[in-house]
Amino acid sequence: MNGADTAWIIVATALVLFMTLPGLALFYGGLVRARNVLSVFMHCYAIACLMSVLWFALGYSIAFGEGNAFWGGLDKAFLNGIDADTLAGTLPEALFFAFQMTFAIITPALIVGAYVERVGFGFVLLFSGLWMLLCYAPVVHWVWGGGLLASDAPLFGEAVKDFAGGIVVHETAGLAALLLAVFLGPRRTQTHPPHNPGYVMIGAAMLWVGWFGFNGGSQLAADGGAAMALTVTHLSAAAASLTWALWEKVKFGKASMVGMVTGTIAGLASITPASGFVGPVQALIIGAVAGILCQEAVNLIRNKLRIDDTLDVFAVHGVGGIFGTVMIAVFGLGSWAAQLGSLVVVGVFTTVVTVVLIFVVKAVVPLRVDEESEVNGLDISVHGERAYDHAS
Repeated sequence: MNGADTAWIIVATALVLFMTLPGLALFYGGLVRARNVLSVFMHCYAIACLMSVLWFALGYSIAFGEGNAFWGGLDKAFLNGIDADTLAGTLPEALFFAFQMTFAIITPALIVGAYVERVGFGFVLLFSGLWMLLCYAPVVHWVWGGGLLASDAPLFGEAVKDFAGGIVVHETAGLAALLLAVFLGPRRTQTHPPHNPGYVMIGAAMLWVGWFGFNGGSQLAADGGAAMALTVTHLSAAAASLTWALWEKVKFGKASMVGMVTGTIAGLASITPASGFVGPVQALIIGAVAGILCQEAVNLIRNKLRIDDTLDVFAVHGVGGIFGTVMIAVFGLGSWAAQLGSLVVVGVFTTVVTVVLIFVVKAVVPLRVDEESEVNGLDISVHGERAYDHAS
């Protein structure tokens, strides 16, 4: 065990949990109507709790067990055989488990943005739990656990390069979000602006800070690689924030705060897969392009295709993660076959599993709340609470 590595990953684990609670909860919560803000908080909080238990029970073993090229098996279920002295590299394996658990929390939590203001709470829990175990955990094994797309068994002749989750986190969550938005259909009321842009900015700022643990921690060591990953993460986020705001100003005459901080998230998502491989100038390029690319993806999905992916999960996370994964090959830092082939394999797998789960879960619990509950808001209808005295 290396003490410095262990100390850093303890901090990184806390930072990644901080991304979901409270970062993502505030970012998403501020974007919805006041009558639905508590439901968004509830979704994020309940997912964090449920994924923690399921990752302990089965998810970690499926992702990081010995298994075979397709899944890790169940030998490590309930942390079987792991105690305080068991190591994973230079880290206590219990800490590696906890660090990866925070990724298993935020990935299904990202999907929340696609179905806010109209989804059934029971559906959220059952779908998220099954999706993490049957979609996310196997993909983790393929990319990071020595499986199908990794160095031990590369499907495309060379291992895919996905440092912190462009494919594993952002592509899977983005595609699942888009599919859920299609199956759910649009909200009945889509004209209300974000009820609390201040929450949005605070949440985005927390995500930015937490992303240092997300990307820097993925080095799994306290060394120069972690320092560079943190540095390029910050530069990409800053560049994307500026280009998003500039592109808004060019198109609409005004740069919005909500737009600028959405650009921050686009830059962070885009640098995620590349953060362990690129340098500062390459990070600036990735971020600068992402700010415009993801904004145009929002316009395409929301206005051209008329898909109510409410908080733009696919346009920002999905498109950003895919773009960053491709840029690794563009910069000559990874194989085109491995990068593109892995995107296709994971994309097809995610699509099939997500669609099957939507049909299975909605046969058990309602996918969407009734019209009265949606009109009144999920806070009071589903949870019996209001965020404010006069929720609009």
